[in-house]
This record gives sequence, structure tokens and C-alpha cells, in this order.
Amino acid sequence: MTASYRSWGIGFALAGVLAFSLRPILIKLSYAAAPVTPTTLLFLRMAISLPFFLIVGLVLRNNQPRLGRRDWAAVAGLGFLGYYAASFLDFIGLQYVGAGVGRLILFLYPMLVLTLSYFFLKKVPTRREVAALVLSYAGIALVVSDQVGTSGEGKLFLFGVLLVFASALCYAAYLVAGSQVVKRVGSMRFTAYSMAVATLPAFVQFFLLEPPGALALPASVWVYAVILATVSTVLPLFLQAEALRRIGATEFALVGAVSPVSVAIMGAAGLGEPFGLRQAIGAALVIGGVLLVSLKRS
Repeated sequence: MTASYRSWGIGFALAGVLAFSLRPILIKLSYAAAPVTPTTLLFLRMAISLPFFLIVGLVLRNNQPRLGRRDWAAVAGLGFLGYYAASFLDFIGLQYVGAGVGRLILFLYPMLVLTLSYFFLKKVPTRREVAALVLSYAGIALVVSDQVGTSGEGKLFLFGVLLVFASALCYAAYLVAGSQVVKRVGSMRFTAYSMAVATLPAFVQFFLLEPPGALALPASVWVYAVILATVSTVLPLFLQAEALRRIGATEFALVGAVSPVSVAIMGAAGLGEPFGLRQAIGAALVIGGVLLVSLKRS
């Protein structure tokens, strides 16, 4: 591996992580710009990004073996779980929690993958992995401890935390099950197909629940939705796929630790969200735990 090849891989990883980190910021900005519902915002994100994934899927279809019924069923089920359900829960949760806190909770998915692998794949965690679990969940408890209370606002915050945690759990289940499917389907094709399939429930939900004038939104919301679908959905997925190919999962995990920190800083600077000493310590514990389990010793 040449230095240039590796450097480009790190650059792709960093660009992908930062682009994906914009997602909660764009969602919060959309909510602030107009009374747009999570159902409508998710519909816009999926509808705008769909053509990109269809094109990639068609190109890969001509170059790789066709999928059988079993593979299509797996792609459809995992697309629903990992891209529709996880996204919708995240969109709703961000109505009640800040972008920084939401991203930090989502960053727990490696810990959840570890837990699910223990229960369903019978992979016993090592002491290092157990220590990572304790660190991460202690960090989350510290971050949310001063905002959870018995007041109406505190209860709504806790509700939002639980929704975002459920989103992370859906994504972790998608990764655990998808790790078995991707070996047969291929990573790029699996991503394109599952994302395309996930648009169907988002479309059905929108047309069933929203009134005809739901898309009569201010221009600012449309701008945020276009950026959300392209810069913060399509672009990072393929940048990260190329980065994984060039530098592998270990170095990619190290670069990925930038994500919750960047969201917290952008949320504090652009949205006025709190980011004090307690949040900083909690974030450090979460990131430390995730890196502990991700960066395994060779």
C-alpha cells in the first residue's frame, strides 16, 4: 500500500464522517425553519437520494451475479430496519434532544453490535470489550444526567433519548444481520439496494399520514432537504465504502471518533446547544469506549 493510496483513504474517511455528521444539524435546522414533520422530512430525504442509489444498483447489477429470492428478502428486511426504521426514530428523537446528544447516543452502535452478537451469534465479549461497554454507557449517563427530570421538558428529553437509542439499536441489528448477507451480495450493492428498498415504507407513510399540502414548505427547508439527501446521505455512504477498502476498519474507527465531537461543536456554535464540562467528559468516555472495542490489538 503506497502512502498516497492510504492518505486518500484517510481523506475519504474524514470527508465521509464530517458529511454524515451534518445530518442532525440539518434536521434541527429544518425543524427550526418551519413546522415540518419527521414523516415529511424523511420522505424528502429518501425521494431525493433514491435516483442515486438506483443508478448505482443498476450499474452493479450488470457487473455482478443476480440475487435470489432469499437475498432479496434479506435486503428488503434489513433495508427497512437499518435505513427506514433507524432513520425515522432518529428524526423523531431529534425533535426533543440536541444534535450533539443525539449523535453521541447513535455513536453507541458498536457497543450494541457487541451486545447483540453475544445474544444472537454467541460471541462472548472479552474483558476489553466489557470495559468498553461500561465506559460508553457511563458516558451517556453523564451526558444526559443534568437534562432528565420529572418536569414535562425533562420527560420529553428522556423520550427523545430513548427514541435515538432505539434508532441506534435498529442500526446495530442491521449491521449484525447484514454482516452475514453482505458476504453474498457485496457491500456496495447491498448498500444501494437496501437504501432503495427503504424508500417504499417512507413513501407509503408519507402519502397515508400527511395532507396534500405537506410539501408546501419554505425554500430553506427544501435546501436543507437536498443537502441532507446528497451531501449527508449519498456522498458519505460511498466515501466511507471507499475508505474502508483503502484503510480498513481499524483506522476508519479512529477517524469515526471525530463524528460526535464535530456534531457537538457545530451544535453548540450554530444551534446554541449546551456543551459544558459534564458533556465533554461524557463524550470522552463514550468515544474512549468505542475506540477501545474498535481498535483491537493485532
